[in-house]
Amino acid sequence: MKRHWTLPRVLVGAVLTNTVVGPLLADMVIPEVAKQHLHNPNWPPHAKFHDAQYIGMGAMIGAIGLRILARRKGDPRAQFYLSAALGSVTWLGMWGALLFPGTAAKDPEFKHDGGKVLGLDPQLFIALAMLVGLSSAVVLERTRWRIPQLPAE
Repeated sequence: MKRHWTLPRVLVGAVLTNTVVGPLLADMVIPEVAKQHLHNPNWPPHAKFHDAQYIGMGAMIGAIGLRILARRKGDPRAQFYLSAALGSVTWLGMWGALLFPGTAAKDPEFKHDGGKVLGLDPQLFIALAMLVGLSSAVVLERTRWRIPQLPAE
């Protein structure tokens, strides 16, 4: 069965792709941000362990979601909704983490580093953007709005 790549599916796929690579890049690779995470000498090993756990979980959740989204057999709508739900896990989790005692979006030593995006710390803005993208995809899917199919070569 040919999978139709509609705009909602592309949006969910983009969020899932960001879920695979975004945490790794931000927390370990991009120097300006990684110095606040895995490369922060003030973080104890156990805090780094949980950050590495988050990176690995994000990559696995994103990869599983992409695999389900691209699957050629089964119910495409059910696969779409499952993929969208999986795509929301790490981003909702980031917002949910703020509800726990003693947590903050930034460590005090970096409170004045970098700016805010629409009043939010950059990682919370990105999480919000991912959730808006997923929500938009679900609304579009529910209304069955589809982008035109490209002609076969």
